[in-house]
Parts: sequence; C-alpha cells; structure tokens
Amino acid sequence: MTSGVLNLVLKRLAIAVVTLLIVLFAVFFATSMLPGDTASILLGQAATPEAVAGLREAMHLNDPAILRFLLWLVGLLHGDLGTSYANNMPVAALIGGRLLNTMELAGITTLLSVPLALMLGITAAMLRGSFYDRTVTILSIGIISVPEFMVATLAVLLFAVYLRWLPALSSVNEAHSLTDILRIYAMPVITLTFVISAQMIRMTRAAVIETLSTPYVEMALLKGASRSRMVLKHALPNALGPIVNAVALSLSYLVGGVIIVETIFNYPGIAKLMVDAVATRDLPLIQSCAMIFCLGYLLLITAADIIAIMSNPRLR
Repeated sequence: MTSGVLNLVLKRLAIAVVTLLIVLFAVFFATSMLPGDTASILLGQAATPEAVAGLREAMHLNDPAILRFLLWLVGLLHGDLGTSYANNMPVAALIGGRLLNTMELAGITTLLSVPLALMLGITAAMLRGSFYDRTVTILSIGIISVPEFMVATLAVLLFAVYLRWLPALSSVNEAHSLTDILRIYAMPVITLTFVISAQMIRMTRAAVIETLSTPYVEMALLKGASRSRMVLKHALPNALGPIVNAVALSLSYLVGGVIIVETIFNYPGIAKLMVDAVATRDLPLIQSCAMIFCLGYLLLITAADIIAIMSNPRLR
C-alpha cells in the first residue's frame, strides 16, 4: 500500500469517527426532544406531582442536556449503555438477544441476496441489450421504486392472506424444526432480498458494462476470446472493486429496511425493540438502539469508501 492510499484510508477513518460523534450527538438530543414527559409516562396518570418530580430528579432528567450527553458518552466509552427506564434492567441485557435475532435476519438476507444479485447483474451485463437484460432492468427499477413497507404489505397479502403458505407474523420462539425456521424467516427475508437485490443488480451491471468497454477487454474480444471467457477472465477481476463497493452500499440499506420489516412482521429484533421503547419514552434504550443502527450503517459506508480507494488502479 502506497503512502498516498494509506493517507486516504486514514483520512476516511478519521471522517468516520467524527461522523459517529456527530451522529451520537444528534441521536441523543433528538430522542431527548421526544414529546411527553418520561417520568409521567412511567408513573401513569394517577401519579402525584411530587412523585413525578422525585422520579425526574432520580433519573437526572432535570440536569442540563449537555451534561447528560457527556455522561452518556463516557458510559459508552466504558461499555455501559445505561439502564432501561421502563424495565429497570441494563440496556445491554435487553439488546443482547434482540441484536442476535437482527443479525441472523441480516445474515440470511445477505447470503441469499448477494449471490442472486451478482448472478443477475453479471449475466445482464453479458447479454446487454437482449430481452433478458431489459427484463432484469425493468424489474429491478420497478422494485427500487417501491418502498419497503409496500413490498412487505404485498408479501403479506400474497403469501399469508391469499395463498396461506406463510405466517403473517414471525415468532422466533415458535421455531422447533427446520420447516418452522424456513416459514418464520421467509417473509422478512423475501422482503429485504427484493429491496437490497434490486439496487445491487443495477450497480453490478453498470460496473461490469463499464469494464467491458475498456480497450484491453475489447482487444481480448478481437483476438477471438469467447464472451463468457472475456467476462470471467478479463472483465470480472478488474470490476471486482466496484462490485464489492456496490455490495457494501446495497447492504447499508438493510439498516433502514430492517426497522420497517421487523415492525410489520412483529419480528423480535432490535428494531422492534426500539419502536416499542419509543412508546414508553425509554430514552437509554432508544438511544442505544439508534446508535447501533447508525454505527452499522456508518461501518458499511466506510467499508465501501475504503474498498473504492483500494480498488482504484490510479491510486495504487
């Protein structure tokens, strides 16, 4: 790695750290400005003003916002996510199992969507201008134009209501066999795969087509190389950097998609936990869940930028 590339990578990592601090600041103050008083919600309508005032004092809600942010940030640096207001439990304990469920859903979606999208994107680029290419392009653009909640709603109507093949809700606790696991994960995975694959197909196709138009690939074609050999041996290795970048960028859409999908299908993941925490104004839990989602998105975007830098032959 040359010093120029190393400097760019270090600069991008420094930007990621600064961005994370800004995001943490925004998340804390955005959640702090949620309407409703946390103490009043926790105690109920029958609570006396003295009880509400005492709980606010015990929870340090009367402290200045900047002081509470600094204390929260120091706790994060020490691995302490705080204590849940509603459950009186460590936030880390509440998030642990739910985060694992979300990671499982994201992992299954990745294993299914990435090979599917790469196959469709590469074959569409190889058969550019054909009926197959036009069909894949139209379908991918159509899916990109439809929001996640619409895809999830249509999946419920088709597979759960009309065909009755799959359950409308995903309850992980009811999985006792491989068939149960497939049925539980099918609807959320199908929805996320549609949303993620469409964007990945478009970016992969564009990356391969751009590589196919380079002079060395055209020279290989003039020398008699078959189209499949030209793509697999000459074009694809040189398009690997942009393709990996496309995969990382597409997977970043999982962050937003998981929140919608878990809510619609009642999937017991961290996104559903965060949505439930909003109803009770459980600020430490909301802030920790939002921070995890922002951190995941930032890691994927940073990885995509670093891959783009490393794969740039001019920089190397």
